[in-house]
Amino acid sequence: MSDAAEIINMVQDADGRFTPQSVERMERGAKGLVPKLLKVAGKIPFADDLAAAYFAARDPDTPLKAKGVLFAAAAYFVMPIDLMPDFLAGLGFTDDATVLATALGIVGMHVKDVHRGMARRLLRMPEPVRRED
Repeated sequence: MSDAAEIINMVQDADGRFTPQSVERMERGAKGLVPKLLKVAGKIPFADDLAAAYFAARDPDTPLKAKGVLFAAAAYFVMPIDLMPDFLAGLGFTDDATVLATALGIVGMHVKDVHRGMARRLLRMPEPVRRED
């Protein structure tokens, strides 16, 4: 989608901000992320990256194109039907991990330490140990 088409298709979100319709649609698709993530967090090694990507996508300072990519990855994780069903032992989340890794490879520079901290708090993970040299 071109930038001009996104400008024409702007919608006002719940916070009163104008957002491209494509980003708003992806954000709606990602609404069930937190409950599903909390349900399966112990089974997937990329739970903290996914939560951090979600928090980055919700950050008003994140550029719209990055939001679209991050919300799309989160929405893919939530979708009940995907390339590889999540209930398959050992393989179910590999496609979700691939989508997330691709998204982070494209716009990962917009996932900041603050987003990772929020993800760790959500998942009740310990803060990383900081070494002082």
